[in-house]
Amino acid sequence: MTNWRARTLAIVTLALALPVVILIVVHSGGSGSARPGSAPAGTPAPTGPAVIVPGRPGESAAVRAAGEIGDVGPAPHNSMDVWFVRMMIPHHAQALEMAALAPDRAADSDVRALADRIRASQGPEIDMMRGWLQNRGLSPEVAGHDHGTMRGMQSPEAMRQLAAARGAEFDRLFVRMMTEHHQGAVEMATNLLKVGSDLTLSEFANSVATEQAVEINRMHELLAR
Repeated sequence: MTNWRARTLAIVTLALALPVVILIVVHSGGSGSARPGSAPAGTPAPTGPAVIVPGRPGESAAVRAAGEIGDVGPAPHNSMDVWFVRMMIPHHAQALEMAALAPDRAADSDVRALADRIRASQGPEIDMMRGWLQNRGLSPEVAGHDHGTMRGMQSPEAMRQLAAARGAEFDRLFVRMMTEHHQGAVEMATNLLKVGSDLTLSEFANSVATEQAVEINRMHELLAR
């Protein structure tokens, strides 16, 4: 078998073994035409480099011209993915509002450090979620929804009490309120892992559930001191 045939056979074999990969096969011989190999009967011969597009399990691979392959769109998602993002953005926003109060009010350095970590992580996470919606042409708004009904969200009165507190009183209120807030976020993230379909959001939800559970344990230790 010639070297060219050996290379082509190896590429086609790899394409069929890994159905999520798209391989470009370019004939290095004189005519510049592609050898599609496993292309289905009746597939028009592509012009220029050929692209083997592996089929789903049980289906044959297709061969298309490289120019026909555009940018891959956003990953598939469902209505629960969208709902999660639209709910988690204001949920995170309230956590940032609470954390912003700590530098001027907290007496315990551990409480200030916790607030710093929350701002450092949840600010970029809001940007990521807004970008996820924007890339899909979706609005972050939910008409008529009362975000205060979400688990962990603190009432306006509780937020006013936190803003008015100083020193040890602030530390106690902040840790208690943020613990409840984190518990709500963990529940939201855990629920998405059961019903969501977007891989990026599933990874994000898993990170939220894991990291905020760790912070909840830290806050329990702070309250126990």
